[in-house]
Amino acid sequence: MADGRFSITDTPIAGLKRIARRRMEDERGFLSRLYCGAELADAGFDRPIVQINQTLTRAQGAIRGMHFQYPPHAEDKFVSCLGGEVWDVAVDLRRGSPTFLHWYGERLSRENGVSLFIPVASRTDSRH
Repeated sequence: MADGRFSITDTPIAGLKRIARRRMEDERGFLSRLYCGAELADAGFDRPIVQINQTLTRAQGAIRGMHFQYPPHAEDKFVSCLGGEVWDVAVDLRRGSPTFLHWYGERLSRENGVSLFIPVASRTDSRH
């Protein structure tokens, strides 16, 4: 897309994308687009948004948990950190995937503007 508000790159895990938000800055501060349907559809995020959640983790080093759902309850995830920083890890749990049980981690923070797009497993995934 001509706007170029995001830098979208592949990770070693198929379908998992690293998305960096580009900032427009001036002396007042900055603006960065958190979501753009047209641009993020190019990364595979092409389903309607059904939830937007916010969490607060008070203790440094806390582990929030793993999130995994089987269809028909599975969801695409777009994970961002809007304050402080988190170490976010995605693990490939798709049996038959060449990267089954491989993981990818990324530091997400307000300062770096990086997000991870974690796609729902394919309906043809052999894990069922």
